[in-house]
Amino acid sequence: MTNSPAYDFTGKVALVTGAASGMGLAAARGFARNGAAVALLDRSADEVRKAAQDLGDAGHQAIGIACDVTDENQVAAALDRVASTFGRLDMAFNNAGIQAPPSDAAEETAENFDHVNAVNLRGIWAAQKHELRHMRAQGSGAIVNNSSLGGLVGLPERAAYHASKHGVIGLTKSAAVEYAPRGIRINAICPGVIETPMVAGMLEGQAEAMAAIMQDQPIGRLGTAEEIAAAVLWLCSDASSFVLGVALPVDGGFTTH
Repeated sequence: MTNSPAYDFTGKVALVTGAASGMGLAAARGFARNGAAVALLDRSADEVRKAAQDLGDAGHQAIGIACDVTDENQVAAALDRVASTFGRLDMAFNNAGIQAPPSDAAEETAENFDHVNAVNLRGIWAAQKHELRHMRAQGSGAIVNNSSLGGLVGLPERAAYHASKHGVIGLTKSAAVEYAPRGIRINAICPGVIETPMVAGMLEGQAEAMAAIMQDQPIGRLGTAEEIAAAVLWLCSDASSFVLGVALPVDGGFTTH
């Protein structure tokens, strides 16, 4: 993993959606390595259970739960299971998300728009809603929602995806203001182009578009899932105790120009 600080999450419980691979799995591993019990949620039942089993085999407390975040009933049931298993919920990384195929804004289909927003925005809304139900009873907690550099800028042929990611930031800011007095901090991260399975597919299928994006990434390389996880762990830790309602770019400088 990248050189990230060590935290003491002993006795705390973390939840990660989209936890079977990429940024979600890296964050789940980071929470576990720093002492937290971890609930991994993903729509891929076999993969998420395997990821949780691997953490368990390494000596960590972990459970894997199959959950489609577009179904609020599944999200509510998953959160209830986490509470019944571990007794509390202290930290959450709402990471589950999908890309949308590039489309001329005049040709975008309603089906594409609805699908990407169902996962990227409504899914985070549902997860945050039910996490807050448990955290407000404790009077403490930290939530990080995964937006994107697409939540901060606009790019051609990305209107539906960027709408979903801009929405995540609005959701985050409003809930952060509402729940700060109740001891709960809510923030968002805005990853740049990160080396994950989803981005690998984009690189293969949209080489020219990705090359153009990389020209605008001053650091000159893809980010890693571990670098995103490091930001998530910091935002969930006491080291960021005065930070709330931010949309933190973790993007190699993409949004600086």
